[in-house]
This record gives sequence, C-alpha cells and structure tokens, in this order.
Amino acid sequence: MKSFAKALVSAAAITAAFNAAPLQADPKAEVLHYWTSGGEAKAVKALQEAFSARGGEWVDAPVAGGGGDAQAAVLRARVLAGDPPAAVQIKGPNIQEWAEAGALADLSGVASAQNWDGVLPETIQNIVKYEGKYVAVPVNVHRVDWIWANPEVLAKVGAGVPTTWDEFNATADKLLAAGIIPLAHGGQPWQDATVFETVVLGIGGVDFYRKALVDLDMDALGSDTMVSVFDQMRKMRGYVDPDFPGRDWNLATAMVMRGEAAMQIMGDWAKGEFAAAGKVPGKDYICASTPSENGYLLNSDSFAMFNVKGDDLVAGQNLLAELILGTEFQETFNLFKGSIPARTDVPRTEFDDCAIKSMDDMVSAAEGGTLLGSMAHEIAQAGAVRGAFIDIATAHFNSDMSSQDAVEKLVKAIKLAQ
Repeated sequence: MKSFAKALVSAAAITAAFNAAPLQADPKAEVLHYWTSGGEAKAVKALQEAFSARGGEWVDAPVAGGGGDAQAAVLRARVLAGDPPAAVQIKGPNIQEWAEAGALADLSGVASAQNWDGVLPETIQNIVKYEGKYVAVPVNVHRVDWIWANPEVLAKVGAGVPTTWDEFNATADKLLAAGIIPLAHGGQPWQDATVFETVVLGIGGVDFYRKALVDLDMDALGSDTMVSVFDQMRKMRGYVDPDFPGRDWNLATAMVMRGEAAMQIMGDWAKGEFAAAGKVPGKDYICASTPSENGYLLNSDSFAMFNVKGDDLVAGQNLLAELILGTEFQETFNLFKGSIPARTDVPRTEFDDCAIKSMDDMVSAAEGGTLLGSMAHEIAQAGAVRGAFIDIATAHFNSDMSSQDAVEKLVKAIKLAQ
C-alpha cells in the first residue's frame, strides 16, 4: 500500500499542476463514503443537512459495500487521476499510509481552534494524527469486546453473564447440557477474528495483546500464552451450533433475541438489532464486556481530508471537520449508529445504558492505558498483516488444527506479511 499510494500521489500531483484553483470561496466538499443503508445513511444525511445549513455545497459520493473494499478501489483510481475527493471515509493504518504518501491535508487550524487534543483520548488521537498533525477526523467509537446475552436463557441454568473465561466455559457447558446453544456465531472470517482478538485480550491481558497483535512481537506470537488462546478458541468452536458457517452477524444476534442462543460476542453495532426490535437493555438483553483485565478494544470510523486545490474545497474541508467533531453531530450520528462519540464531553442524556457503560469504560481505559485498537476491524493492523491473522484464526476455528500448529503457522504468516 505505501509504495502504491506514493506512486498515486506523484501521478496526481503532475495532473493537478494543470488545474487552476477556483476563485469561489463558499464551502464545497465531495464526500466519499460507504454508509449507504440504515442508521448510517440517516447519520450521513444529518451531516449533509448541517453542512448545507452553514452554506456548504455537499457532493455525495456513496459507494455500496459496508467493508469499504469497493470504496478503496474508487479512491485509488481518483487519486491516480489527480481528482481526489475532499473527504473520504477511511480508518486505522490506512490513514497513516495515505498521510505518509503526502496525500492528506493538515487540519491543525481547526483542531487547535476546537481543542481536539483536550476532548479526544490519546489512543484516538494517534489514529488520526500523522507526525503530530491531525489529518483525519474521528466520527465515533465502536467497542468490539462485548457479550450480548439473553438473561432469561442464562437463568435457565442459574447463570449470569460470565466475568472470566473459566466461568464462560462452565456456563457454556451447562447450557449445552440443557440443550441450549451457548454462543450465537456466524462462520465468516472477520467474525472468527473478532472472537479471536477478544480471547487474546482475555487470556493474555492488555500487555500481551499489545505485544502480539499491535507490535507483532514474535516471542509473544509464538508463546505458550498464544497456545492457550487457541485452546480457548477450540472450546469456543464446540459452543456454536452446526449451522453457523456463513451466517451473517445480525442473524446470530437474532438468535439471542429469540432465545435460541444464550450469548453472542460482537461489537456494539449488534445493539442496533436489539433496538430495532424494541428490546430494552438490562431487561430484554444484557451488555457486558468480554472477560479481560479492564481492556477495551475499539473500532473507530474517520474521515480523512485529501489534498485538494481551491479555496472553496479547503473551506469545505474545514467546515466538515468542525461539524464532524462538534458535540451536536457526535451525538446525532452515534445515536443513529449505536456507537459512542469519539470525544469525551458529549452530553449523555439521550444515550442508553450500554452506551453510557461504554463511555465510562473508554474513559477509564484511556486513563489506565488499556484502550486498544481492534486488529479484526482494521485499527491495530490492516492489509496483509490483518489478513494473516484472520486466515490463521479462521483456519484453526474451522478445522481440527492443533493449537501448537496454529501458533507455528501464525508466526510464519505474520513474518511473511510484514
């Protein structure tokens, strides 16, 4: 990605040199994104309306496909043609790579005027900064390490939501004995990786997660602790039903809602399914963090601002940045999305109990140094490295591969991917 991005930017610079900057200074922005359905589409519309109300001209450029792969191809083609959009929905290491290639604009003026350093946790700042300067704007925080549980189902075996992995296994065994599916799961690689990283955090702890999944420390990746992680994953495989392969995550959530399964491990986008069905947190379902020592795995969406020519486009970027991280939009968007605001000072009165718990836990984790980026969701890792983790996690989960073999394959795969 890095060398390719640099080549694209170089080609774009040659093309852009022939383009005269427009004289109009009214804010204008073309926004490339992949939020095309449901609450996400409503949230983008709210941003568009706020932008228009401030005199801005919004050019909507949606690309269908929630994973963003289709959008990434469009973005590369646009930059190569010397015609990058003003604002693009990207996240994690992809932001850093485009910044290193010289493709992103400096948002320091807006950031300083709005005191972004004072309202964003350092972990989130590090995602959207490059060489100390803001080049992107965080929209939200999704917590990944959640258990969503049906309290009535757990009560059938006299259990609550487990707080340790040993307790999780004991509860799951009781559920199995009672003929109940312990874990609702969809057999898709990213879902397998989501469960995997929560187990890494829970079995190994925060420091181990950081060494193995963030720093790619080979001793950690090849350790006995990682063997224990795969041992737990093998247990998890025994707690899902036979029909799990290929199941979408929202269908697994529905299993918990209907009482067909007791629990699901999934990010807080699952909450939107409960909310849409009129379910009440604390009554109809329980949200609790997966077992860990106060760790918090985050997935955060951002808009990066690409280098553009023209006072109107620069004004549009600055206005967009101001609106996106403003308290009003942070509240509106995240109420639609089911996530929580990236900034820590947004009023909480409209948010539900699960969101408030997530806000409290994020602040606590930020203060304690246990706020971590998700590997499965492209914050800690992206590209080939993320792909290597996912490939080994899902290959192990869907076969009789031993834990020791999985660890050895993981070390080799990560070495090759770097």
